[in-house]
Amino acid sequence: MKTIGALIWEPGTRSGWSVEDIEIDPPKSREVRIKLAASGICHSDDHVDTGDIPLPWAPIIGGHEGAGIIEELGPDVTGFEVGDHVVLSFLPSCGHCKMCTIGRANMCEMGAGVLAGFAPDGTHRVHARGQGVGPFSYLGTFSPYVVVNIDSCVKIDKDIPLDKAALIGCGVPTGWGSAMYAADIALGDTVVIVGTGGVGMNAVQGARHRGAKNIVTIDPVPYKREMAKIFGATHSVENYEQAADLVSEMSNGQGADVVIITVDVAYGHLLNPAQEMTRRGGTLVLTSAAPVTQRDVPFDLFTFAMSGKRLQGSLYGTVTPRRDIPLICDLYRRGEFKLDELITKTYELEQINEAVQDMRDGKNIRGVITYDL
Repeated sequence: MKTIGALIWEPGTRSGWSVEDIEIDPPKSREVRIKLAASGICHSDDHVDTGDIPLPWAPIIGGHEGAGIIEELGPDVTGFEVGDHVVLSFLPSCGHCKMCTIGRANMCEMGAGVLAGFAPDGTHRVHARGQGVGPFSYLGTFSPYVVVNIDSCVKIDKDIPLDKAALIGCGVPTGWGSAMYAADIALGDTVVIVGTGGVGMNAVQGARHRGAKNIVTIDPVPYKREMAKIFGATHSVENYEQAADLVSEMSNGQGADVVIITVDVAYGHLLNPAQEMTRRGGTLVLTSAAPVTQRDVPFDLFTFAMSGKRLQGSLYGTVTPRRDIPLICDLYRRGEFKLDELITKTYELEQINEAVQDMRDGKNIRGVITYDL
């Protein structure tokens, strides 16, 4: 079929996204074609344009946060029907590899190839200017249609608004799970969350669901500091220094039980102030993606080791997509999870470069591209 998509032809050059005609092949074995309702704008897509995630191939069709309705089934598809509403998980889960069977579906072996530039079978479904186009994270939601493997699909109930559900494919569970699972926050804990964009704001919600007593957020943008309180922050400050003084006061000098880093880009200098704010025996969670070339990290190793702290990396919030995506939908339905408030502004696909610039400028918690269903 013919449609349009937003492509990067020169990764790492900040050349921006080109919205142009594309062709999408019919679904093959264990694949479905989906008409999308919306796609979130995530910093991970921008990393391809800036070069923080270097890709040796092009072109790429971006987008990895989406939700929509299944329109066509390929051969060998089970568990899904035409008309089903689905969220696209930015990391697939096959259900039978070692990581999936031990409860670490976020580390599914199938997901190791999401930046390879092909569909899981090593071929292309999308074509532009006479050549194959690689989908970001096997998805490519910067197009109103996608053909994807069913291992990237999670069925949801039809009463959940699809434009909101799109965010549950990446940013929502990544932040929420960082607090719920990776940090393992305990009732009454003091938690610091560094960065309150589309991921960090959901870490705030996760900390609230875990029963944290104090939730301190750090963000230089006044708008985000105010919004953090709506999502459950008890205190919101501008920088590390203000947070350190506040946490010291509320913890009798002991420090935060948990610090979660969810900034847009993780640079090495951000880690040591966070670990200095973490109490003895506490946990520091790093969720943010760093530039691949980032190697220098000033870090007080002596204090870190002697105080028994834990540094925990968190991919996709350590969630299990097939369990946690429907769970978040149910929490939203019951009024216990905020999705509507995450969307600051909506855009047409042709406005994608404006949407990305708004994200870089800190204007949005989440910008969303909407499509006509």
